[in-house]
Amino acid sequence: MNIVKYPAREQWAEIVERPHLDVTQLNATVAAVLADVRQRGDEAVKGYELKFDHVDLESLAVSEQEMAQAEAMVTADLRHAIELAHENIYKFHEAQRFRARKVETQPGVVCWQKSIAIEKVGLYIPGGTAPLFSTVLMLATPAKIAGCGEIVLCTPPDREGHVNPAILVAARIAGVSKVFKIGGVQAVGAMAYGTESVPKVYKIFGPGNQYVMAAKQQVSLHDVAIDMPAGPSEVCVIADEMANPVFVAADLLSQAEHGVDSQVILITTSHKLIDDVQQEVDRQLSLLPRKEIAQKALENSRIVLVRDLHEAMKLTNAYAPEHLVIQTENYEKLADMVINAGSVFLGPYACESAGDYASGTNHTLPTHGYATAYSGVNLDSYCRKVTFQHLTAEGVSSIGHAVELMAEAEQLDAHKNAMTVRLEAIED
Repeated sequence: MNIVKYPAREQWAEIVERPHLDVTQLNATVAAVLADVRQRGDEAVKGYELKFDHVDLESLAVSEQEMAQAEAMVTADLRHAIELAHENIYKFHEAQRFRARKVETQPGVVCWQKSIAIEKVGLYIPGGTAPLFSTVLMLATPAKIAGCGEIVLCTPPDREGHVNPAILVAARIAGVSKVFKIGGVQAVGAMAYGTESVPKVYKIFGPGNQYVMAAKQQVSLHDVAIDMPAGPSEVCVIADEMANPVFVAADLLSQAEHGVDSQVILITTSHKLIDDVQQEVDRQLSLLPRKEIAQKALENSRIVLVRDLHEAMKLTNAYAPEHLVIQTENYEKLADMVINAGSVFLGPYACESAGDYASGTNHTLPTHGYATAYSGVNLDSYCRKVTFQHLTAEGVSSIGHAVELMAEAEQLDAHKNAMTVRLEAIED
């Protein structure tokens, strides 16, 4: 990891910069695949499954028989773990239900909101280097709570045409309507446009590689909503001299193993901790099956020595990390200073893995600095707020003249007239 000591404010922009990739050719490839899926539907999807996932599929849908087989293949211990995680995720998201109230803004003018679920949502679950069955829970559970009528899930199959059984078990537990064996750009296109097999959805959720992310952004321009723009996963750890270097190193590596384009940053006030953490990173890295991936990610990563924890918080707010781990003695005080972050983990025992799996919070979070403007996935992500208003004759009297004046000033005479005819009607 690159070490930066006491950086000047002018250096911060370089410190918080993410790895950049030339996506010009990638975007052209994605656009071509999307156009083909839109035009040829299932035939195109099956062709790309053969080309990219190396599997010749007769049917894109996961059958009831395959779901039952998956149930038998998942161990009782793993199923119980999935059920525990689902229970906690359900509790946390159920508590986010919108509670509307009517507001009388003027005598006779009553306004309110109603939260209405998105009818059809699509979930993308990666299945490449890591089959993310935990993400099924994170995406499908709030969709079910919100009341989405159709929850469609796409995930890539293996070369035998099978979907990871834990993904299927999680899908059943969380209430997914339909599961399809489709990966990559073709999955995004199938959900965005609809095919003979896959229903068109109104909003697409879920992580993926650069191609999936580019596909989501392209279809969001015209055809369907998406959860958020996203890039490679990342973590920032803030630690003082009281932090446990074993814990800090473990948190950095748990993020680094996501992918070669992931990024981790340690911000600390302690010289000694830097040395201790580096030794622990080396030791723990040597034991990881995915050490080559993690090692590559560490090349994009930094350790930053700062003067005090106030400077540490200013720097992390400038970075706006997807995950923020605060392992300091005064973590509660620093928590109040968080402005930009996707999800925050407080104290020595709140590892990022807890939120990734089973604490109950959602792990689908804004990356690449988007935490400055975006929230992670939550119950509201699956809902729309529809506004209502009701005016009585008294309400027309209360605001009618103001409406007329404002419409006239904007030179929208028909708008003015719509209120004028009502004012005249109640005066008669």
